[in-house]
Amino acid sequence: MLQAYQALNAAAVEGNVLDAKTRELIALAVAVTTRCKTCIGVHAEAAIKAGTTEEEVSAALATAIALNAGAAYTYSLRALEAYNTQK
Repeated sequence: MLQAYQALNAAAVEGNVLDAKTRELIALAVAVTTRCKTCIGVHAEAAIKAGTTEEEVSAALATAIALNAGAAYTYSLRALEAYNTQK
């Protein structure tokens, strides 16, 4: 299973038009939205190695926060709809 995971990662990098810095900013934001503690550590370290600044990381994380808020809002609407359907 580990080999398959490593092959998937290699395929994502090979020929990718995004530079390592951008990929790691995206990966860190995704790790936050998926709440993957290990992924956060791995991609924080990789982001540092890729030359990101704290300002860039903060901007990427702000995007993750906004998207999570949007998801919470839309799921809240679904919850209210489900609640009202059950009344």
